[in-house]
Amino acid sequence: MIVAIIDMGTNTFNLLVAQTSGKILHESKLPVKLGEGGFRSGSLTPEAMQRAFKAINTHLITAKRLGANRCFAFATSAVRDASNRQEFVDEVKQRFNIDVEVIDGNREAELIWKGVNAAIGLGKSPAVVVDIGGGSNETILANSEQIFWLQSFNLGVTRIAEGFPISDPITPHELEAIESYMLQTVEPLLLAAANLNPRVMAGSSGAFDSFRKILVHKGIIHDTSKFSAEIPVDEYLKLHRFFVTSTHAQRLALPGLDPIRVDLIVPASIFVNLLVQKLDIKRMFQTDYALKEGFWVELSNKVKD
Repeated sequence: MIVAIIDMGTNTFNLLVAQTSGKILHESKLPVKLGEGGFRSGSLTPEAMQRAFKAINTHLITAKRLGANRCFAFATSAVRDASNRQEFVDEVKQRFNIDVEVIDGNREAELIWKGVNAAIGLGKSPAVVVDIGGGSNETILANSEQIFWLQSFNLGVTRIAEGFPISDPITPHELEAIESYMLQTVEPLLLAAANLNPRVMAGSSGAFDSFRKILVHKGIIHDTSKFSAEIPVDEYLKLHRFFVTSTHAQRLALPGLDPIRVDLIVPASIFVNLLVQKLDIKRMFQTDYALKEGFWVELSNKVKD
């Protein structure tokens, strides 16, 4: 069976077309900015929903061309926190005959863990898995066999960018305010990690993709795997210092940094750096696999059973 899986994220809509027998046929993403302007008002804007419908239509055309027999769709932070989420879900059903599953943060984190683990194999020691979204950040303490702890935090990059003033470049005072808020919010993670001592971080979002692409352009790391790469922690810290001291124009000129992430990379890196420092992370990995691959793995295992 060929399935299409659409991950309706806060910033991007991601498509995976794959065989349940174990072969990926296609992956692509489209910028939607579904959460833009919605976190303050508490509802999805009409403009954002129209961008979403256009992206869904494009993804479905691709999936149909590749022979997908069935489509699964998941909506995350921007939709689950919106007062008009049912209106959005109903409209997608009416237009495209797709049932959108609005998942909570724990289910989102579980699927992300399954995807990340399929790509890199976390091993026996506990690691911290991080997915930075537009509305929420999923954090999971797990090894390859089990999840020890997980939580979704409303610290996504769009939410932070809309909730805090960020100058060009960010000022020390603004940086301190965001770090303080994030530190207070992630206290449950730090308490849970104190017992597990994770020293490895695995990241599965656009921010980590950007770290990888930038370091490839610099010739510091080499793309030897389609699914993952190790990000040297010392090199990441150099990037972080650049992100929090640079202007929009300077980041825009940085090879490997996607233009849509030029400003959002700042709050994303603040979050990653906070965890690197507080958890004393020694190794960092990026993986292309996340929620949609996690569901694909889950679905494929059910088909085998």
